[in-house]
Amino acid sequence: MRALLIPFVFAGFCQAAQASDISSAYTDLDWKKDCVTYAQAEEGDGDWADLACSGYRGYPVLIAYDDARESLFYGFPPGSDMTSVWESFSGFNSSGAKIEWRIETTGDKAVPFAVIHRRSISNPDDQNRPTEVLLVAKVGQMDARDGCTVGLVLATGNPAANDQARKLADEKARTFACGKDRHTVIGNVPAFGRVDN
Repeated sequence: MRALLIPFVFAGFCQAAQASDISSAYTDLDWKKDCVTYAQAEEGDGDWADLACSGYRGYPVLIAYDDARESLFYGFPPGSDMTSVWESFSGFNSSGAKIEWRIETTGDKAVPFAVIHRRSISNPDDQNRPTEVLLVAKVGQMDARDGCTVGLVLATGNPAANDQARKLADEKARTFACGKDRHTVIGNVPAFGRVDN
């Protein structure tokens, strides 16, 4: 009987050793300190700029700014032309100064698979009170280069927003098919779109 139990105990240890943990890491996003502008509008060519910023352990954050609206890509993009992955709110918006990265750790390997990033969207009814939204995005990996918005969680007046955003990130981001799957919306979130939607 003891001889029969040994393989099961050993298998249990192997599974425990391979089990992964999910945790959070935080990085700052300061356009002046953490970003480099690699393209921008010439005089008379509108108001736009493309920036590359430092993210989590070599994973970049790319910002496409156009007419007081921001589209952010987290991780490694599909190519140099970011037009195909443009996602933003219809209203004027800006990104928060802190990014939460959801990290899956298996043994010595730690991979950021999602981010949670606060966005402020202008409120046409009251310019002094923007709408706060937590944007949950899939991180583009070096091999797949597939990143996009997985969900939007209304943060204004929602004390459960952070927990809802983490649950959404942990349950959906790793298997989310960008350009095919529809992002989840929790709460009355301002209009948001993707180029290929």
